[in-house]
Amino acid sequence: MKKILLILIFFCFQFINSQNVATKSISISFENETKINVIKKIENLTNYRFYFVESWLDDELISGQFNNSSLQNLLDSVFKNTIINYFITSDNKVILSRSILINGTLPEWFSNESDETISQTEAIEPVFFNEEAPIPDTAIETVRIGKENKFSRKKYYTLTGFTKNNTTNEPIPNLAIIVKNKNINTVTDINGYYSINLPPGINIIETKSIGIQDSSKKVIIYDNGTLNLSLQESAEILKEVTIEANRDRNIKEAITGNTQIKIETIKSVPLVLGERDILKVAITLPGISNAGEGASGYNVRGGKEDQNLILLDNGVVYNPSHFFGIFSALNPFTIKDVNIYKGTIPAEYGGRLSSVFDINTKNSNTEKFSGEVSFGPVTSNVALEIPIIKGTSGLLVGARGAYSDWILKSLDEKSLKNSTASFYDAVLKYQHKINENNNLEATGYYSDDSFSISSDSLYGYNNQLMSLKWNHKFNTNNHGDLSLVNSKYKFNITYDGNSDNNFELGYNVNETELKLKMKYLLNEQHSFDYGISSKLYVVNPGNKDPKGSESIVEPFKIPKEKALESAIFISDNYNVNKNLLFNLGFRYSIYSSIGEATQKLYKSGFPKSEGTVTDTLTFGKNEVIKTYGGPEIRASLRYFLFNDFSIKASYNSTYQYIHTLSNNTTASSTDIWKLSDLNIKPQQANQFTLGLYKNIDGNTYELSLEGYYKKSKNIIDYKVGADLLLNKSIETEVLQGNGKAYGIEFLIKKTKGKFNGWFGYNYSRSFNKFNSIFSEERINNGDFFPSNFDKPHDISIVANYKLTKRFSFSANFAYQTGRPITYPVGNYNFNGIDYVLYSDRNKLRIPDYYRLDLGFNIEGNHKIKKFAHSFWNISIYNALGRNNPYSVFFVTEKGKVKAYQSSIFSIPIPTITYNFKF
Repeated sequence: MKKILLILIFFCFQFINSQNVATKSISISFENETKINVIKKIENLTNYRFYFVESWLDDELISGQFNNSSLQNLLDSVFKNTIINYFITSDNKVILSRSILINGTLPEWFSNESDETISQTEAIEPVFFNEEAPIPDTAIETVRIGKENKFSRKKYYTLTGFTKNNTTNEPIPNLAIIVKNKNINTVTDINGYYSINLPPGINIIETKSIGIQDSSKKVIIYDNGTLNLSLQESAEILKEVTIEANRDRNIKEAITGNTQIKIETIKSVPLVLGERDILKVAITLPGISNAGEGASGYNVRGGKEDQNLILLDNGVVYNPSHFFGIFSALNPFTIKDVNIYKGTIPAEYGGRLSSVFDINTKNSNTEKFSGEVSFGPVTSNVALEIPIIKGTSGLLVGARGAYSDWILKSLDEKSLKNSTASFYDAVLKYQHKINENNNLEATGYYSDDSFSISSDSLYGYNNQLMSLKWNHKFNTNNHGDLSLVNSKYKFNITYDGNSDNNFELGYNVNETELKLKMKYLLNEQHSFDYGISSKLYVVNPGNKDPKGSESIVEPFKIPKEKALESAIFISDNYNVNKNLLFNLGFRYSIYSSIGEATQKLYKSGFPKSEGTVTDTLTFGKNEVIKTYGGPEIRASLRYFLFNDFSIKASYNSTYQYIHTLSNNTTASSTDIWKLSDLNIKPQQANQFTLGLYKNIDGNTYELSLEGYYKKSKNIIDYKVGADLLLNKSIETEVLQGNGKAYGIEFLIKKTKGKFNGWFGYNYSRSFNKFNSIFSEERINNGDFFPSNFDKPHDISIVANYKLTKRFSFSANFAYQTGRPITYPVGNYNFNGIDYVLYSDRNKLRIPDYYRLDLGFNIEGNHKIKKFAHSFWNISIYNALGRNNPYSVFFVTEKGKVKAYQSSIFSIPIPTITYNFKF
């Protein structure tokens, strides 16, 4: 026992001497030197000798100047941002170690003055960081994070990083990162970043994602640190139809009413004319619908079509449809995914009441030339991915066109022989990786439609979009992006008749936005998103010009409108504990209508009309006409009842400063957008959501049940007989009132196995109320009445059955309650003239809608070494031949009112499309 004490005293003396040695003064300077060269300089200037493995030290160049500094301070600076620790002995030896801290102090039990023999198990505490501990797979790569610190003994450390596809170099969003046998996991965000809290010591980390090969790493963590992952793309052909590919995302995140759809996972869903359409698939989800076949726009949780913010790479798409609403205006081969927010809208988004469709295009393959092509009976698509600088930059080119005139000409209807309808769109995207911390993306988009159906008028409309985004990583925990976007929508009508009143009519809306968005990972509990944005609107409400020298039409133009909408926003993803998560967001928006403009003032206590104008105000260029704004709260929480069962609740408040004005039942290509001004107020809404979310059998089944209640005010409607186009006093034709909507949404998804798909049911109601002391500004006596898109029952079933790896069947069934309509209920005679008496607004309904689609999918062989992989889709749209009414209209014939219904597809529509990808 005495020998042991003498040895321990000797080592203690050595350690004390080593600390005294470390305080000796050293003067040294170095400029752009490697660490190994700095160590050699220290050895030449002093008696110290270093012991280490050269491969541990990187080639990073460092600089420094030290005057009369201790060796300890010098080495702390040299190894500051590395995993290298050091130990200085009494005989001038410096021992370097990777991550592990060599401890020279005596253990606590040494202070025990008892002479009793201490057994080995009692005396020696287990080493906490045991890098030699057995693990299931010793062949996997080992990574050390941080270095041990004697002053830090946290239970968890934060590991952050960036994930990318090593073939295309693009970020990998929604990658599942799982810690084996520890019930710890997370997913990467949309930019490929992640943050996860790990216990110190050995952690086996696995990654999983559709289209990416699974990977494993042995991570030994000593402190907070960074681990970037470059993962291999998987060549496996997708076997399943799913909506979300994120492991447990549906039960783990705090926000409600959020769905992500990936374009690759919907290729088997049968749709009209064989066109793969990510927005049409969105309609099969509870809470999202439209007015019917041929209807533009989408109704989300009882909201109007203009209450949805549809973004393509951060730019607004004002009209997301082609060909009378039958196709979306987005080339499916250039789309990567869409995130739909219909419950909690993140604080970074503003300007709409009901939802956000955040659509992201693909990044080009920067390693090799690749592409995808399809041919169908009405449209053909192509998308090419072209490397510009290998591994650094690439170009995505997409184009789509329709050749549908042959369908109209082949119909047995003389009035359609001279009709025409066509469209095309194009996408161009360039991405460039400047370095590890900087990326640049630029996107251009253009779509164009033109049609003339049994008339002398040619209608046309187009979308234009340009966006530029710079993404910068400041450090491990702080990154952000700066984007500049311009969006434009316009329509025109050309009338060419047989008289002298030919004309051309035009309209356009243009917006430009600058936005800075930042993300800061503070610690394991707090993750912040914050930023600022500003948007300039310019609206040309319309112009009418004569067409041809013989036209007698007088030129006419409505003065343009301008407005500036700005906002600041911040949100915090706050992990209170393993069960409770908050997402707390705040947005403050401010909107100013600005000149040059004139605005009319109307007599108080009287309806707005030309006869009640009291004054006309004139505003100079950029002079503020009217300012609106206020706080917007975006708050939600998630609580785990069990590991696979959570409950969520949210509150969402929003402002909308731009509106569509239309006296059509559904959205139309000639609807005009109107900015809030002195006489038209912005719309506002408040929504409450409560939901239950459950996963069964290892995520094979996902269940969700959400209920919501939404109240809104200042929503827009129109007076009976309103004239909205080319009206200088548009405020005299519109009404503003209140709305309410509520509903329950149920969704069950089977994401694995040969048979998969989803079933969705939605019960929802939507009501409007327009009350006034003036009869001409009152609808239905000022009571609530169903909105145009109130359809209480909505059922969707999407199913896919995989016969083999190459052959599968798919089906899509939809049922909806008929939408509201105003019917004539009688007639009366006044002063010898017969008049029709109509029911209250939207009191009755058209017949219910239901449709069954069938598809058979054939994939080419799955050989890896082949030029292209092919895919055939044979589908039948409306297989039951249901004559679903799109609308019901009334005409008077021989003194009698007769009802007629119009349908878009009243017979089965077979389609075959061929796709190949190389």
